[in-house]
Amino acid sequence: MARGTRDIQPQPVALSVVAPCFNEERGLDRFVARMVAAAAGFGAFELILVNDGSRDKTWACIRAMAERYPQVLGVDLARNHGHQLAVTAGLSLARGARVLVIDADLQDPPEVLGPMMARMDEGFDVVYGRRRSRPGESRFKRATASAFYRVLGRLSEVEIPTDTGDFRLMSRRIVDRLNAMPEQDRFLRGMVAWLGGAQSELLYDREARHAGETGYTLAKMLRLATDGLAGFSRAPLKLAVVFACVGIAIAVAVVIYAIVGFVTGRVIPGWTSLALIMLFFGIAQLGCLAIIGAYLGRIYMQLKGRPLYLINQVVGGGPDTP
Repeated sequence: MARGTRDIQPQPVALSVVAPCFNEERGLDRFVARMVAAAAGFGAFELILVNDGSRDKTWACIRAMAERYPQVLGVDLARNHGHQLAVTAGLSLARGARVLVIDADLQDPPEVLGPMMARMDEGFDVVYGRRRSRPGESRFKRATASAFYRVLGRLSEVEIPTDTGDFRLMSRRIVDRLNAMPEQDRFLRGMVAWLGGAQSELLYDREARHAGETGYTLAKMLRLATDGLAGFSRAPLKLAVVFACVGIAIAVAVVIYAIVGFVTGRVIPGWTSLALIMLFFGIAQLGCLAIIGAYLGRIYMQLKGRPLYLINQVVGGGPDTP
């Protein structure tokens, strides 16, 4: 197939690798070399590199990789849509019987593909990588990530594996079902868990980032955490009901206290208690409104029906043989 925009209807391959890229120009060539070497022993494969609105020369590097490697397919998104939607864009183009999702920063070693393929040969639909160690990450990030997974595990209505990211190998059946899910605010690891099927973990040691800086800022991590909680748990809404019940109970107690004081002739001293009660009710009401607003916001965005992502250009994707 000639270089340039790719026909989306070529013959399927044995393996697709989807790698979102954001400001990865410094380490992309090393990632591609290792990933191609790791995938070379599993038949015909493709490596889909999704440029998620990078501000450096990542797209130029992807175009160069597509010229050098016939298996590389480059996808340029119209803007920065975020990691989850960049992966979604890659999955929509993947045509492999099995699909690996991996970040391009080399924190998840491409060589783990071999053990994942072997585990899937045992009959699993999904093999997800569970981090045994996380070098190169701050104590704050490790602590907050651990706390998030534990809280999500307790609140979620779906069993989502702890200490895992989106690094996983999926069967064609799971990918097709995942592509059919229309959520705007996507939390892919939760969506894959919701799909069920035979899923297995594979322990691995994460590596330190080889080049560049992480694209997951604290704000993006908080947004992902919000998507995970709001997308797979109604517990926050139930918490709003708890706040309301506690408020009503306190109000009833205050009314009884005031009536008893009036009947017995006791003077209720000061305004401290009244101020504290008003403050409690104000905070509880604002908290409930914030929780309800988060869910309404998700409904609002979903009802707009906008496309999940916009693709500027697709390049590469040559012969189907490695």
